[in-house]
Amino acid sequence: MAAAGITKRWVRGSLLITVLVILAAEVMFLYTDYRELYGSVQRAAESRFSTIAGRLQATGTAGDANETSESRGQALRRTVEQFDEKDKFEFMLLDAQGVILATSSGTMTRDLTDGTDFLSAQTSASGKGHDIFTTPQGERVMAVTELVPYAAGNVAAMRLVTSLTLVDRQWWNTVTAATGVGVLVLVFTIWSGLFFVRSIVRPLGEIEATATKIAKGDLQVRLPDNRYNDEVGRLCKTINQMAEDLAETERLKNEFISSVSHELRTPLTSIKGWVETIRNIDDPTDKNYQRGLSVIGTETDRLYTMVEELLDFSRLQNGIKLNCQVLDLVAEATDAALFVEARIRQEGLHFVYEEPPDPYPVWADPARLHQVFINILDNAIKYSEPDGTIFLTLTRRGDSVTAAVRDQGRGIAPDDLEKVKQKFFKAKNSVRGSGIGLAVVDEIITALGGRVDIASTLGQGTTVSITLPVYHPGQEHLHEKI
Repeated sequence: MAAAGITKRWVRGSLLITVLVILAAEVMFLYTDYRELYGSVQRAAESRFSTIAGRLQATGTAGDANETSESRGQALRRTVEQFDEKDKFEFMLLDAQGVILATSSGTMTRDLTDGTDFLSAQTSASGKGHDIFTTPQGERVMAVTELVPYAAGNVAAMRLVTSLTLVDRQWWNTVTAATGVGVLVLVFTIWSGLFFVRSIVRPLGEIEATATKIAKGDLQVRLPDNRYNDEVGRLCKTINQMAEDLAETERLKNEFISSVSHELRTPLTSIKGWVETIRNIDDPTDKNYQRGLSVIGTETDRLYTMVEELLDFSRLQNGIKLNCQVLDLVAEATDAALFVEARIRQEGLHFVYEEPPDPYPVWADPARLHQVFINILDNAIKYSEPDGTIFLTLTRRGDSVTAAVRDQGRGIAPDDLEKVKQKFFKAKNSVRGSGIGLAVVDEIITALGGRVDIASTLGQGTTVSITLPVYHPGQEHLHEKI
């Protein structure tokens, strides 16, 4: 399909234009050559007339007008009789009616005249006329006639007739050669064009077939390395990279589903076990009864949090509306700190946060911004070692504000650092959870016109920084949807 389409477009476009250009060049060349070739014959005859007219002007100038006229007539007849180019031309003298008075061959046949050239000379301002015609014997000839510029008795015009056999042969040789050159140019154009088109069509056909397989789910198929370092070669590399990215995404998705399934199964198993235990206990004051209710409540909260993260991630992927307003980033960070402070202490960790004295105005959705802080702080808590410290720092530099959360936990491996914000990705040393917290954070902050930066040293801790632009009037219409 691709081959037929591109080849057809090439034939209709480039090849058609090339054919038209070749035809136009051939026509122009042959027309010019025709005029030059047959015009040279006409000019040769006219040059001879000029020579004869010059001689005629000097004839009989000493006598009266009648004697001069008769002398010129006789001089023309002698010129016809003594004409030395009889092998090239037939020289004729015509009267005022176009009747042949004398010829250089002595033959008075009218086979070499049809009168058209004589009539043209009579009506032309220059007194010259010419005609090309075929004799009764089938020979093509050219007749050139010029009116005698001076009175010469009953002679009114001079006429030269020459055969065009050799000229026609030369003309047709030129036509044949020009046609051959045109055909060779056209054949070379078609050959080179088809070679070029095929060099594009063949890899495009492979690309089409490969893309079809990828669309059907075969993510292992790859295009061969293209030997051309051009657009087609770069397209092949892009398709291969796309297939690799899709395969990696598919792998991460499968791992994510497996991980989430495991994370969901663990609390569900715990809940189911404690439900069976409580069902056999009739005394609500029993320690196992109370412990079971506590575990069920904790695991239920854990399940709720995981499901909410999954729903949030799904909404962010499909696009949700942000209800943005002017917020104080300091106030939002302080609320989040108060929200998690109790849990930080419960985990045996320390928390350091110094609230800046001045407000940091930003344009954001309060619920989503709160979710960002909670997700980042939650990760810091999960990856911190006992007795470690979590730092929350707010800074302002020019037209941007930054909130940084730093922990002293296990850190992130260098080869995982660039991927932790990708959807479905979980690092090698990750702990329990869905693994999409940072992906959600990155989606929200990017939609608000900010950025998320992550710095980490394995075994020493991680710093997650979110940077947002300082609010300015006119920002209200931006970042309304993601």
